[in-house]
Amino acid sequence: MVNVEQLKSSVNRMSADVVREAVLELRLDGLVTEGKTPFNKLHFNTCFAEIEALFQRAGYHRQLDVVGYQGLLYALYDPARWEAVDVLRWLKEFTDAAAQAGVARA
Repeated sequence: MVNVEQLKSSVNRMSADVVREAVLELRLDGLVTEGKTPFNKLHFNTCFAEIEALFQRAGYHRQLDVVGYQGLLYALYDPARWEAVDVLRWLKEFTDAAAQAGVARA
């Protein structure tokens, strides 16, 4: 089991290159889902300040916030461009669409 200090240290040692794609999406759309970042729920819950610092090292200097939908999916977003409730609606629609696609394939 990784403790909080180890988790924070691992984020602090990450190369800025690992978040470049997410930075590009944030610049374009102001929103990026957990699946397009190297972070999981545990990272978001325990070391968000370190994640923000990594994004700043990668060239994204705007404020970041994170929101999750029912523990299923998280998203980083620019609060100057999005309201948290709008991000939650988007995550719900995204999750519902993915569930429908999964049912259609079965």
